[in-house]
Parts: sequence; structure tokens; C-alpha cells
Amino acid sequence: MSSGILHLLIIMISAGMLVCSPVSAGSEPQNLTAVWETLQNSTYVDLTHTFEPGIPHWKGAPDETVETLYSYEPGNGTLGSGFYMQDYSHVGQWGTHVDPPAHFIKGLRTLDQISPKEMILPLVVIDIHQKVKENPDYVVSMDDIRAWEKKYGHIPQGSFVALRTDWSTRWPDQDAMQNLDAEGMAHYPGWSQEVLTYLYEQCNITASGHETTDTDPGLVVSRDQYPLETYILSKDRYQVELLTDLDQVPESGSLVVVSFPKPRDGSGFPARVFAICPE
Repeated sequence: MSSGILHLLIIMISAGMLVCSPVSAGSEPQNLTAVWETLQNSTYVDLTHTFEPGIPHWKGAPDETVETLYSYEPGNGTLGSGFYMQDYSHVGQWGTHVDPPAHFIKGLRTLDQISPKEMILPLVVIDIHQKVKENPDYVVSMDDIRAWEKKYGHIPQGSFVALRTDWSTRWPDQDAMQNLDAEGMAHYPGWSQEVLTYLYEQCNITASGHETTDTDPGLVVSRDQYPLETYILSKDRYQVELLTDLDQVPESGSLVVVSFPKPRDGSGFPARVFAICPE
């Protein structure tokens, strides 16, 4: 796909044009088949970790359990039924997952109240991985944002902003992800209040995401404080945690699809997140 076509798609999606709408009498229905055909020539990058028992997770969450209830053939305590069915037990915030506003803020939106129009968005990737290599406690700064905007222009309204730290290369090692020192303090990167305020209040982005287990840097989370996650969710926006493979996505010019189930009053759930990138 050419950058021009992708740019047009981003504009159309941001403007709400790529949605089904009623057809008025005498008018021709919109045909999105050409858009689908164009997207088939794009590059797709899965930004989602495969989840299973034992993966890195927030310290207060129990581990996942998986039980096979039915199998193709009987054996090992399962019923032979000719089909395969498993029972999964895990918290909503498991693996690559979405946090809706209600996760922290009573009365705000739960998962089932997030609109599908908020799930296909222009993707902005802020790359700070080199600084994180030098300092695992690094937090993104306005200098990082200004550097991005100097290259690509103003961060688009309605976009999804992902923080690339390459912390996901430590997956699935829980100890490496938490990076604790001798005193039990975690050392991993995160967002900053200054940047989040700019993104959500001036750029009016729709959502954000990161590779670490938390929005806040490890030094803050080690004190059981979550002010930055609270801030994002209090703006009635959602976030995605534990993204991966952001190094395979351009910093600008791609789309992101954030998909997840629709549990009633859902407080969070594993998500399938992928980028659609120019050829």
C-alpha cells in the first residue's frame, strides 16, 4: 500500500467514514470492498503476546489455569467427544490486555461500553528504547514527543499512542520484566504525567499502550502507587498493557486494531492487538 493511500484511510477512519451508515432512498450504498482489497497488500504485525500459565503479570493476580474438558479421544481424565474444548481461568488483566476506564474509576465505562469506532485508530509509536537501554528507569519526556512531531507533524487527534521501550524482549521472564534490585524495588520504564497530559488534553488521543506491566514506572509501582494509570482511565479512555513487537512497526503512518471480548460490566480482558502497516 502506498503511503498516500494509507494516509487517506487514516483520515477516513478518523472522520468516521469507514463505518456502515443507512442508505438514503435513491443513493448508492457505500462499497468498502476496495478498502479491504487495498489492506490485503499491507503488512500486518501482531502486537500481542501469546498467553498461558506462568507468564509475567501484576503481582496481585493469581496465575492462569487451563483444563481440557473434552478431547478428540478419551484419556487423562477427559471425555472423548470428537472435539477439543478447554476451560480457562484467569483475571481480566492477563497477558496483552485492555484496561477500560472502570478498571480504576467507579462509574466510568466498562469494556462492553467501548465503541468499535475506538478500536481502529491511527498508530503513533514513540521510540525511547535506546534511552531505556542506558537507564531502565527512564520515563518518556516532552523532548521525545517534540522529536517525533518534528519528523511527522502534530500527533493526530483520535490516535493510539504506543510507547516503544523494547521491554517486551524480556518476555516471558517475570523476573526480567520486573527487574528488582536487592531492596525489592522494580526498575522499568514508563510514561510521565507531562506527556500524558499533552497527549490526552491537547492532542485528544483515543488510547495509549506500552510494553511493561504498568503505565507507571517501576519505582512508582514498587510503592503500590498508580497515579498515571489512574489519570488515563479518569479521562474515560482505555489503555493496553504488555504490547510486543513495536520495533517492527513504523513510528507513523500505520493503523492499529485493538480487539477484545464484550463481557457485561467487564473490568478488563486479554486483547488481540495488531498493526496494519504500509508495504
